[in-house]
Amino acid sequence: MNLSLTRRGATALLLLAAVSLTTAGCAGHRKEAFLHEKAREHVYRKPIGEVWPQAVALLKEKGYSFRAGKEGFEAQTEYKMEGAPSSLGTTYVAYLVRGIEKGPGQCSLEYWKRISTESRGADNAGPGDRKEAGPRTDTGNFNRDEELEWQLLQRVDVESASSLKAESDKIQ
Repeated sequence: MNLSLTRRGATALLLLAAVSLTTAGCAGHRKEAFLHEKAREHVYRKPIGEVWPQAVALLKEKGYSFRAGKEGFEAQTEYKMEGAPSSLGTTYVAYLVRGIEKGPGQCSLEYWKRISTESRGADNAGPGDRKEAGPRTDTGNFNRDEELEWQLLQRVDVESASSLKAESDKIQ
């Protein structure tokens, strides 16, 4: 048996496995991007008054509390710590959720996420020295949270979510 042929065969198999894994990962990302895009554009065939309570409940279940705000179908959460504090800083997240009437018995919902980071003081303080939190930096803008919009779609419009999921399974 030729040893170099065995090595080439093994190398070819490893290369094939790596390409397969990479391709499978890319397909997974494409499916997720497809579902998020569809959730972002989704128009519920239900009145806003029926969908809104579930939109707010989703954030409450994640531990967010709401600020008193505008009447109607817009609410903003308080900032909530995300992850554990670290010497590099602590991340806080707040949401703005909007319900938009699209016509009689139709609506859409948007979740906007705002991230703020509080940097910590230097860790070289001596024993007994009090470490003060540094200034909080804010991204200054809200970004759509398409993952949360997909979660809401799966909860409120199971039929459409199932149909979209089946459609995404065809993505290569």
